[in-house]
Amino acid sequence: MSEVDKKKKTERFYGTLFLSGIAGISVMVGFFSALASAKKRDTKSFDIGLMGGKGFPESGVTLATRALFWGSVWAVSGCGILFYGIWKLSGATTAEEFRLKVGNLLPRIPKNNPPKSRTEFENLTDLLKYVSEDWGKEK
Repeated sequence: MSEVDKKKKTERFYGTLFLSGIAGISVMVGFFSALASAKKRDTKSFDIGLMGGKGFPESGVTLATRALFWGSVWAVSGCGILFYGIWKLSGATTAEEFRLKVGNLLPRIPKNNPPKSRTEFENLTDLLKYVSEDWGKEK
């Protein structure tokens, strides 16, 4: 393996690690903020759901954990089977070959060179005004 290939591989690894870290942190922040919001709204019911209570065969946490586990299993296995089936139906043996085969099946996106519309905006307001009023109009 050449030095360039090693460098690309480490760059790809660090990129994947970074994006996975950002996604993981986002999921945790969203989950814990939803949990805090639920506890703030109704503390008594939240505690009953956490510990279980009279008339409940299992606590809300146990039920939610089981539902999360089985939902994750079904989602990952279903998507995995779907993607593996598409891969096998394409007849590709490598990712590069798969990309080329799928690229030949999909329609071509025409190049916009030179651009036929505005590409530079002063600020977000200018962009939103252009999108809402001027986009697609001939000048």
